[in-house]
Amino acid sequence: MEEYIYPLQSQWDKLIERPTASYDDLEDLVSNVFEQIKTRGDDAIFEYTNEFDKVQIHKLQVDKKEILDGVNNVPKDLKNAIQKAKNNIEKFHKAQITKTVKVETQPGVKCWQKKQPIEKVGLYIPGGSAPLFSSILMLAIPAQIAGCNDIILCSPPNSHGKLPKELLYTAQLCGVTKIFKVGGIQAIAGMTFGTESIPNVYKIFGPGNQYVTVAKQMASRYKTAIDMPAGPSELLIVADETADPDFVASDLLSQAEHGSDSQVILVTTKKSILENIKGAINEQLQNLPRKNIAKKALINSKMIVLENDETAVAFINSYGPEHYIICVENENYYVDNVRNAGSVFIGKYTPESAGDYASGTNHTLPTNGYSKQYSGVNLDSFTKAITFQKINKQGIQDLGESIELMAAAEGLVGHKNAISLRLKKINNEV
Repeated sequence: MEEYIYPLQSQWDKLIERPTASYDDLEDLVSNVFEQIKTRGDDAIFEYTNEFDKVQIHKLQVDKKEILDGVNNVPKDLKNAIQKAKNNIEKFHKAQITKTVKVETQPGVKCWQKKQPIEKVGLYIPGGSAPLFSSILMLAIPAQIAGCNDIILCSPPNSHGKLPKELLYTAQLCGVTKIFKVGGIQAIAGMTFGTESIPNVYKIFGPGNQYVTVAKQMASRYKTAIDMPAGPSELLIVADETADPDFVASDLLSQAEHGSDSQVILVTTKKSILENIKGAINEQLQNLPRKNIAKKALINSKMIVLENDETAVAFINSYGPEHYIICVENENYYVDNVRNAGSVFIGKYTPESAGDYASGTNHTLPTNGYSKQYSGVNLDSFTKAITFQKINKQGIQDLGESIELMAAAEGLVGHKNAISLRLKKINNEV
């Protein structure tokens, strides 16, 4: 990890850059894949799965027997762990249910807002070297609570053309409607357009690599909504001398092992803690099975020493981390001044791993600084708000003149007439 000691504010723009390739570099490839799948459907998906994933498959949908085999082969203790996580995630997301909002804005004018589920949603679950079956919990549970009718799941097959048994167990536990063995750009395109096998959906959720991120952005051009432009994982920790160096190191490595394009940042106002944390990182790294991936991520990562808490908070909000761990004595100051973050973890006993799996909060979060304008996935992500209004005779009489004046000022005579005709008929009745 590169060290920056008291960097000038003029250097911050450089420090908050992420190690991601330019999306412009990938757009032509993604566009070509989309066009092929739009016109050729399943055949194109089979070809791209062979080309990109080096797997030949002849059927995209996972059948009931394959699901049952997977479910039966998951160890009981892991099933219990997944069930415990499910219970916590369910409890937290059920608490986000809101009542219909009703208000009479003035006598005779009633307005209300009601949440309705998005009928068809697609969940993308990354595979590869670390199949993230935990992401199913984070996406399918709120989709089910929201009342989505169709919950479609796509995930890349392994070298044997199969999906991990843990993924299949979690999917059936959380009410996924259909499961497909397809990943990457082709999965996003398949859910965007629909193919002979894969239904099209109205909104796509889920993390992924840079190709998936660009594909999701491409999907939004074809009237398919996305949760957010989420890319490679990232973590920022603010720590002082009260933090445990071993804990800090383990948290940094827990994100570094996600992928070589992940980024971890340590921010501190205490230069003296750096050596102990670096020592702990080097020691723990040796025993990490994914150490080669973590080492590559650490090349793109930084340790930053800033002058004081105020400067540190300003920098952290400028960075806008996906995951943000606060491990300092002056905890309340940092918590109270969070402005931009996907999810915040407070205190030495709150590792980011807890949020990734089982504490209850959602781990599908905005990366690459998008926490400045996006929320992480939550129950409302799976709904849309519809507004209603009902105006009676008294209401239109009291409100009508204001509408007429405003419509006339905008030169929209048709709008004005829609009011004037009603007021005229009401007056004639009198």
